[in-house]
Amino acid sequence: MKLSANLGFLWKDLPLPDAIRAAKRAGFDAVECHFPYDVPVAEVNAALDETGLPMIGLNTWKGGASEFGLAALPGRETDAHAAIDQAVDYARAIGCRHIHVMSGKSGPEAEAVFRANLDYACQQSGDIMILIEPINDRDVPGYHLSTLEQAADIMAKLGRPNLKIMADCYHIQIMGGDLVRRLEKHLPMIGHVQFAAVPSRGRPDEGELNYPWIAGALTAMGYDGWMGAEYKTNGPTEDSLGWMASLQSR
Repeated sequence: MKLSANLGFLWKDLPLPDAIRAAKRAGFDAVECHFPYDVPVAEVNAALDETGLPMIGLNTWKGGASEFGLAALPGRETDAHAAIDQAVDYARAIGCRHIHVMSGKSGPEAEAVFRANLDYACQQSGDIMILIEPINDRDVPGYHLSTLEQAADIMAKLGRPNLKIMADCYHIQIMGGDLVRRLEKHLPMIGHVQFAAVPSRGRPDEGELNYPWIAGALTAMGYDGWMGAEYKTNGPTEDSLGWMASLQSR
């Protein structure tokens, strides 16, 4: 299994270019991040070129401190489009393969706005994949997109070939359980997988999910993408990586 380091969680104490280098030293196959926009493109590209790691994902800007995204906020369409344009431009400049469009906190009445903004993102992104991520309503109450099934329904209704689901095992397990069967059912719609321990969101070799087994199941069902490590560390990131060998062998 190919492993990606999510630098929004891992090596948070380092500037993004140095975090990329740290991920390479640790043995990751790729990196992903959240909001790289304050870092000059040239510095990120220099670190990517030096390490040979691809940057496989970044997020659209999350807006204000309480918004957690803009794409499903009625009346904020101009801001949502600006955030999508910013993400597309940055992703193209660094060769990034996926953009996670964050919905924000809103009710069911905002679904039409979310779909319209996703349609815009898919039009603008070309061969860059647009991802939507269900985020559990325990950690982020009121987040517009909270279940795998809701994401699948959005995909089916939009019918955009460059729209996929970012399936974070942590969020999916909290929002309904039966993780592997649900991943298998929706596999053709999944563009990226992330993981962390449940319920702590800590290192993946603790908690209720057996990630070596899950990685093996994903491989057996035909998933050939990356698994992104997006978990909270308790101390230096390097001290939390004992789980890696058990997943890389799957």
